[in-house]
Amino acid sequence: MNSLQFTLMILFFALLGIHAAYLVTGRVRPERDYAALGLRLRTWWGMWLILCLATLFNRAASLLALMILCFFALKEYFSMIRSNKAERRLFLWAYLAIPVQFYWIYIGWYGMFIVFIPVYVFLFLPVPRLINKGTVGFLRSVSRVQWGLMLMVFGLSHLAYFQAASPEYGAGLVLFLVLLTQLNDIVQYAASFYFGRRKVVPTANPYLTWEGFACGLLATTGVACLISPYLTPLGAGFGLFSGMLIGLSGFFGSLTISVLKRDLLIGDDDKAQALKKSYLSLVDSLTYTSPVFLHVIRYFFDFM
Repeated sequence: MNSLQFTLMILFFALLGIHAAYLVTGRVRPERDYAALGLRLRTWWGMWLILCLATLFNRAASLLALMILCFFALKEYFSMIRSNKAERRLFLWAYLAIPVQFYWIYIGWYGMFIVFIPVYVFLFLPVPRLINKGTVGFLRSVSRVQWGLMLMVFGLSHLAYFQAASPEYGAGLVLFLVLLTQLNDIVQYAASFYFGRRKVVPTANPYLTWEGFACGLLATTGVACLISPYLTPLGAGFGLFSGMLIGLSGFFGSLTISVLKRDLLIGDDDKAQALKKSYLSLVDSLTYTSPVFLHVIRYFFDFM
């Protein structure tokens, strides 16, 4: 059993234990509301499955799994937008950009991968909206779609590029990144829930506190230092730096997606309730940690 399989097995039993504790606690203390924790558990199980697909199988299966993740994240983002017919045409073009973006990853063309959405899609996406659709609402329509593409497709697609750039170390780096990102989210949420007092941005995220942020950053940094020599070619020192980087960028990613969701859903309480069980809660931090970690690794190491 290699280090990847061993780590995934440990994660499986850890999640199993947490889930059992959640079920027992719900029976012992039924007066407390554990709905948010239940949602988080489903999110963590989903991420564990994606990790298995992204690291244990061949490169094509990994790309397909991550491409599907991008599709559902973008679809859910679009479902929050009050759209008209003209905007829905833009949605179609945005969906078509997903397989093209992953094709550049599949053939290993880094130059096109890194500029396709920020440059070419940015420049040409407005064209369908320009033709016979007038000027009213143009900036709002196009910018909202471009935001979705940048976060849910461009940001998340960096996860897939690790294995394209480094077949030897890519799977371990993906597992390292996702494990730390999810750990950061878990510790932030748990610390904020149990002893957090000072809210970071109460209007955007009522759960996140400064105490949770500090605990998440410390836990992520410490675990990164411990596991980096086993999962990655990084030493303990650079692992420590990576943990801090992932903790900080994950915090800002989670906060940004929270603000974005609440802005799009202002005045639409029914849709806000329906979207509580969302893919975005699974990938919010990864939209920031994936590109940040990839480009830092590329800058410092030749194997990427």
